[in-house]
Amino acid sequence: MSITRRSVRRSAAVLGLVSGSAALVLGLAGSALACDIKDFSAEAKCDGDQGVIVVTDTDASAEDATVTIFLKGAGGVETRIGEQPVTGSKAGTSITFTEDWKPNATYRVHIKAGRAVDEDVRPDLVTPATACATGSPSPTPTATTPSSSASPVPSASTSAPAEPVTPVPSASASSPAPAGGADNAPSPAAGDSDLAETGADSHTGLIAGLAAALVVVGGGAVWFGMRRRGADRDD
Repeated sequence: MSITRRSVRRSAAVLGLVSGSAALVLGLAGSALACDIKDFSAEAKCDGDQGVIVVTDTDASAEDATVTIFLKGAGGVETRIGEQPVTGSKAGTSITFTEDWKPNATYRVHIKAGRAVDEDVRPDLVTPATACATGSPSPTPTATTPSSSASPVPSASTSAPAEPVTPVPSASASSPAPAGGADNAPSPAAGDSDLAETGADSHTGLIAGLAAALVVVGGGAVWFGMRRRGADRDD
């Protein structure tokens, strides 16, 4: 099969159309992924009692950028608040500037991302009309609201009633003396006291001791007399 000029022209036309379409698609895709100022947004918020400014970068191309914030004052005077780097993402990357902003204040947010972006976020950031809460002040005591220190403290005499004093009876009243007097009280018998202490009559032991002594003395006398009598017989 011979190749004619007509078929070559058709092939070249088809290739040109495909190449052009591919270039157009790539160009559109590149434009869609390129960093743009519309990918940046700023918002004034409260983090507890502290005011902050949050800048979000939704650049899907992940272009490195630098965010600088300025406070606009009267007469066109600007005060630089701070500067931070940010790398965007399709889901969004946020950075936070700590700033105790005032209500209805105006801030200029400038973005610098390579050669693609070098401009401000539009419109300028205007803070809310209400500032962040700084905590409710403690109430001051008034005449109608007495403080805790003004509450009456009951005295010891009123808080605890005194107990009645019970009269203590005297010795004469608690222990009445016997009508007959101390002389009329019967004294215990002597024999009873000796029996209580020894269990028997105290004279019995004395008599037994004397009898034993007499027996010993008598026996000694008899023995001595018999010995002396035997000595006389020998002489």
